[in-house]
Amino acid sequence: MKRYSPDSTRRRSTTPLKEVFEELLDAYRLKDKFSEKTVIQEWGQLMGKTVASRTQSLSVKQKILYVKITSGPLKKEMMMNKSKVLTLIEDKYGKGVIKDLVIL
Repeated sequence: MKRYSPDSTRRRSTTPLKEVFEELLDAYRLKDKFSEKTVIQEWGQLMGKTVASRTQSLSVKQKILYVKITSGPLKKEMMMNKSKVLTLIEDKYGKGVIKDLVIL
């Protein structure tokens, strides 16, 4: 069994898993992609059951969220409240995760 020398760069204290995971995402420059996938994954919780049930598909390309809605009236309502949806996303996931919203 290999022993580490006392002057090694290994940390001696314990660190919460959340902090380690965030450091890992930063180190591999995956934080933006992870945040985008989290927005897609939690769309139903963020927008509610009505919007989630009428959402056909979600995708993110170049920090633009593309949402395909199956209901015409809901699509119109979402277009009118686009800034409110972007504010909700910004409040929960941070600024710069999603820069624009396109409703299809």
